[in-house]
Amino acid sequence: MKKEELKSTIRNVPDFPIKGIQFKDLTTMFMNASALKAAVDDLYEEYKDKGITKVVGLESRGFIIGPALAIRLNAGFIPIRKPGKLPYDTIKIEYKKEYGTDTIEIHTDSIEEKDVVLIHDDLLATGGTAEAAIKLVEKMKPQKIYACFIVELDNLKGRERIKCPTYSTLHYNE
Repeated sequence: MKKEELKSTIRNVPDFPIKGIQFKDLTTMFMNASALKAAVDDLYEEYKDKGITKVVGLESRGFIIGPALAIRLNAGFIPIRKPGKLPYDTIKIEYKKEYGTDTIEIHTDSIEEKDVVLIHDDLLATGGTAEAAIKLVEKMKPQKIYACFIVELDNLKGRERIKCPTYSTLHYNE
């Protein structure tokens, strides 16, 4: 599936979650088997030779493609979640995002210094959540960190906040 075809499977929802935001709803892509496979295949092709040992998915939409990508890369999957959702010892970070502040957590024993980590989320907008996830993973001192997204909203310049090699399957400039 070509990237323009893949883009056509994503629904645009105006004024969500607040007025003026043009929300990219990837659930319509996820329910299309060919599009879902194309998204996973594209990310796999980008990272298949990078030695990834752990894929970290951000709550909650990073939990959709993240595990499928981990399976393809023969890597483990690690969730980053909102506070109180992980059952074991965690480390956390608080960060600012477009609509206020938030906190995310990861299990303290999920990443080792020998790991090569790929952080995945469905969409890169202003970069606040991704930047926080990278800082959280950096505390665990892995060998290398990469970040990937299905969609990147280029005009919001979130990539400028990402301090590791980054890849996005689809780009929008609106």
